[in-house]
Amino acid sequence: MSQIEIKKLWKHYGQKPVLENLSLKVEKGEFVSIVGASGCGKTTFFRMLLGEEQPTRGEMLLDGKTWPQEPDADRGVVFQKYSVFPHMTALANVRAALDFAGAPLTARLFGSARKEANEKALAMLEAVGLAGARDKYPHELSGGMQQRLAIAQSLVRHPGILLLDEPFGALDPGIRADMHELMQKLWEEHKFTVFMVTHDLKEGFTLGTRMLVFDRVRVDPQAPDAYGATISYDLRLKNKDVLALAELREGLHTKVPLSA
Repeated sequence: MSQIEIKKLWKHYGQKPVLENLSLKVEKGEFVSIVGASGCGKTTFFRMLLGEEQPTRGEMLLDGKTWPQEPDADRGVVFQKYSVFPHMTALANVRAALDFAGAPLTARLFGSARKEANEKALAMLEAVGLAGARDKYPHELSGGMQQRLAIAQSLVRHPGILLLDEPFGALDPGIRADMHELMQKLWEEHKFTVFMVTHDLKEGFTLGTRMLVFDRVRVDPQAPDAYGATISYDLRLKNKDVLALAELREGLHTKVPLSA
């Protein structure tokens, strides 16, 4: 059984279709890159994976069960904007997820539970190369370090699925390359399933084992909002096929005639 299965999924906002007839299966441990032009439904699909949006019709299944309707501990998320608490140190930021889980009313652990949470948070900071910054606040960290902190924060509870929304888009090229190396290392070590939205095809091919291309393949010039986007390409990238990349670049914006 696939970890994730999506069956004939449609999403409308009012009368406007945003996504139409999506079907796919994703196995545990896949790294799925999601690309496509602006406005083609990538963000909506991402929000559905996170549990913030629900399908208009169709099914989303996680391990054979109905998709959880709210964000939960099994789905870590990293956004382009550094989603960390500015008033907390790096250590406190990473420990926060453990505090909330262990003490939902007070968000504060004590005694041996706090010691264990500190140890787990420190181990995750070390994994992302921030052990030496444990007592620093986010404003004292560079952009790349803040994103490393956000990644540590999202992974400290060992989610089965990691959702990345343009996580490296605001970083300089050199820092982005370092982040790619870090993400590859963490994914290989922990084997969580990844969905990464990106506008950078090279980034999608570099990190992904699979690429989903979202596009509006049906277009009516007289009614531009009549049809939603769908998955126009589903490419397996195990061998980083250069020919597949060339095909994608050539066909990304090819539209299927309305009569097709």
